[in-house]
Amino acid sequence: MKTVSSIVENYIKTKPFLLNALSLGIINLTSLSRNIMSELESEFGKEVKQGAVVMALKRLTEELDFRLNHKINKVIKNIGEITVRSALTDYTFAVSDTVLNKQAELISDINALPDVFYTSSRGVNEINIVVSKSVNQLVDKHLSNEKLIQKLDDLASITVKLPKENIVIPGIYYFIFQRLAWEGIIINEVISTSNEFTILVSEDQVDVAFKVIKDLKM
Repeated sequence: MKTVSSIVENYIKTKPFLLNALSLGIINLTSLSRNIMSELESEFGKEVKQGAVVMALKRLTEELDFRLNHKINKVIKNIGEITVRSALTDYTFAVSDTVLNKQAELISDINALPDVFYTSSRGVNEINIVVSKSVNQLVDKHLSNEKLIQKLDDLASITVKLPKENIVIPGIYYFIFQRLAWEGIIINEVISTSNEFTILVSEDQVDVAFKVIKDLKM
């Protein structure tokens, strides 16, 4: 059964930036309730009292203060090493019967070279390869017969080491990516393992992106 509290919570959850502003306590709840009344009444199917909306927002704000500010901030402040690499190229190929064998040949050549960045991920229909620009010619050589979907040059990567608690606390990635979105950072790729993730951004945005992530620890 729909209640005022449930429709208010569902509405706020669809507005990520509003959700965060509420958790920070920087929004006037009375003004907000006045602005969203018509949408809430449409969802509820009948008249809603503004006082009930304000109370629902107040309860939600208190819950968010705990869920977001206390639990997530504890993990964020324990972020470990942040590593930045520049001069990268991002390739996206279509998955095929031969692409993995060609990729294995590429890896074999790259392993013989010092200080070369390489990472890869595979989706259902695409395979992504990120390498140091210095070995672009090897990618072009080994995967010349594969279908190239996209190639992006002049990228930089930021790799973030996360504390082990990140896998049991919801919202860690949301919290970080929201801050990057606020600064207008365009993320070209996201590659993650259990306790670290790497984002790819253009080289002209890497300084801002690094500062955003570093400042989260303060």
